[in-house]
Amino acid sequence: MHNILNSKRALFTYFLFTILTCLVVSTSAYAQDLQHYKLGADDVISVSVFDEPDLSLREARVSSTGTIAMPLIGQVNVKGLSIAQAEQAIHNLYLGDYLKKPDITVTIVEYRQFYVNGEVSKPGGYSYREGMTVQRAITLAGGFTERASRSKILLVRENSNGMPITADLTTPVQPGDVITVEESFF
Repeated sequence: MHNILNSKRALFTYFLFTILTCLVVSTSAYAQDLQHYKLGADDVISVSVFDEPDLSLREARVSSTGTIAMPLIGQVNVKGLSIAQAEQAIHNLYLGDYLKKPDITVTIVEYRQFYVNGEVSKPGGYSYREGMTVQRAITLAGGFTERASRSKILLVRENSNGMPITADLTTPVQPGDVITVEESFF
């Protein structure tokens, strides 16, 4: 009986360790993706200027031209910049004429949409969420239609010059992606 309890505890400990390891790995992978994430039109960001609430923005939507309007310094181009690069660009613009040591923090409030079209029940744009996959995106779009091909799914990344890649249900989705579910002929 004692050996059975020890075996169950060991199995439970192993199971718990495995789950925690998966969570840490997925969280660190997400954090790495965020480091490489490039801001684009329709992202909503927050800009905090430490000790300067009048210069901070709770929410600013990146315009179609890639800019946000900041107090005193005007339009700041953030399109194509990482979070760290955007912080540095804003820091540099406030430095000197306006502030001696600007401490800038940029965070993403809302990612730009991704799009699902083709043979899905509700084609359209959807809000990106952490951990989004093609399967989750298709589920948000109401699922496959009767004529959908589950093996012919194309994905066009926002910065890929329109070159589609073949995707499967586990392919990660990024903000700005366009997913197309092709029609099955059989």
